[in-house]
Amino acid sequence: MGQDIYLIDNNDELKQKLQELFKQEKEYKFQKVDTKRIDEALKNIPSLIIINEDTLDENIVELCQKIRQNEDNSITPIIVISSNKEKEHRIDVLREGIEHYIKAPIDDEYLFYTVHNVIRLLYTNRRVSPLTGLPGNVQIQAEIKKRLLNKEEFAMLYLDLDNFKAYNDVYGFLNGDEIIKFTAKIIVKNIETQTNCTGFVGHIGGDDFIGIVSAKDDYEGICQSIIAEFEKNVGKYFNEEDIEKGYLEVPNRKGIIEEFALTSLSIGVVVVDKGRFHNALEIGEVGAQIKHLAKTIPGSTYSIDRRKETTE
Repeated sequence: MGQDIYLIDNNDELKQKLQELFKQEKEYKFQKVDTKRIDEALKNIPSLIIINEDTLDENIVELCQKIRQNEDNSITPIIVISSNKEKEHRIDVLREGIEHYIKAPIDDEYLFYTVHNVIRLLYTNRRVSPLTGLPGNVQIQAEIKKRLLNKEEFAMLYLDLDNFKAYNDVYGFLNGDEIIKFTAKIIVKNIETQTNCTGFVGHIGGDDFIGIVSAKDDYEGICQSIIAEFEKNVGKYFNEEDIEKGYLEVPNRKGIIEEFALTSLSIGVVVVDKGRFHNALEIGEVGAQIKHLAKTIPGSTYSIDRRKETTE
């Protein structure tokens, strides 16, 4: 995968140096823009931005603020290179969320591995959902495995939206993304608040989420709180006409209008006792069953599987 790296720099020396350092790394592409064309760099949402402060007339802190305030580049990693060695200046720059401050003159090897490792970390973080910022399947599997290996007793919450496809068909994918982000925030808020930040929330993909809390936590109360907050606020994602009807009208492939209930939230909970499950797959199979049971009940609801391990 190509790595587009933009240099905010009014000279050419740094670009030439980087191209020489990375000549064996064909996926690294370095583009230089001067401060008059910063918007060009932001528009292309680069993998990394490198700012050569010594060549600029602009205030570096204000420049970093501008990048961070750009919604598309709010998480783009930034490296600042500067000969200013004053601690207060470095702290002012780093306070803006800048990943690295490299002092000039530049050590070539240090520069190479700093850029290389920032890109590696970026690749790792792509496993995180770009829509919600929540951990994806790799981290989810690792979290479950860790808890099983530590012989913890915990509860798995499997959450997804009901009739989400119908919502997308009526309101479009952009609005669909908004209701997914809304759901994610509610799940995170309630799990973090009610577990003292010891819980875990992951985004499997689409409208599917998981939560992991200790078996000692009030997981039933967490489900109730999530559903209550969801039901209280989800109406803002529908127009008044659909709210008044209480359903969505969607034509099927034959052009026949079908009715779907307004989007709701279903939660299936699996209580993982010691020795009951050996891996994430086994938990997931029971989770799918219990979530399906919840989805058979109209509206937002939850269902809990509390079965214990049986021994003959």
